[in-house]
Parts: sequence; structure tokens; C-alpha cells
Amino acid sequence: MSAADSLRLAALDTEDLQVISAALQDAVLTVRDLVYLPRDRRLTLSCNRFAWEVRKLRFGAPERRRSALTLDRVFAVQSQGIDRSRPNDVLSLLALQFEDAAPHGHLTLVFSGGATIRLEVDCIEARLADLGPQWSARMTPRHRLD
Repeated sequence: MSAADSLRLAALDTEDLQVISAALQDAVLTVRDLVYLPRDRRLTLSCNRFAWEVRKLRFGAPERRRSALTLDRVFAVQSQGIDRSRPNDVLSLLALQFEDAAPHGHLTLVFSGGATIRLEVDCIEARLADLGPQWSARMTPRHRLD
């Protein structure tokens, strides 16, 4: 992957966050890839992101890329359906959602199977960056529409 192919995004509002959410749809990670740094008020996660933008542009083989998401200005974290004592459990990220709740907001990471991480944040401040080379994915993720 060249630097030109490398995805680097920042979000400071809900529209920006929707772009990052779309880029991260179907990213897979393990529980150990989630790190909350309370002193820094930061949550980070590293993941294997499905490169939807490449699939749409180049009709070729599906790709995954190692990526990192950083969420800043986080002052509280709650999770549901995630067992921190099982660091090798695999999570599939579906979306990032934001709710304004003055004077703060809630940013929720929604995973398949009903797992969630809800962050209390001062504001939206997120960064997504590809970290390394891409590799062929075995398949393109599919979603059942109910």
C-alpha cells in the first residue's frame, strides 16, 4: 500500500463521524485491541478494517488493512456484552453513533451480537489511520436485511 492508498481521516462533527463509521463497518478486532487511557482521556482500538472504498473503486479482490481509531476527550466508558477477561474474543464493529446530551455527548461503538461500548465525551474528536500493508480478504462481508 502506498501512502496515497493509506486512509487517514479525522472527525470533529457528526457528519465526519459518519464517514469514519462507514470506513470501519465490518472491521474485526479482539478485546485486547481496545485500550482506554483515562489519564489521557483517550480510547484507542486497532483493527483489521475491510477496505470498502477500494472494493467500490476497483471491483477487484476484497482487501483488509490494519488500522487504528483514536477517540479523544473521553471521560467515561461503559461496555455491554464484552468480557475483558477474554482478551482473544473477536468483535466485529458495525457502526459509530453519536447522541448529543448537553453538556456532553455519548459516542457508542456498536458491535455484532449486541455488544456495545458507550463513551461519555466532551465533543467528537476522532482519528482513523491505516497502519500498514493491505492483504486479500477471504470474502466480502454480507448483512442480512430483516
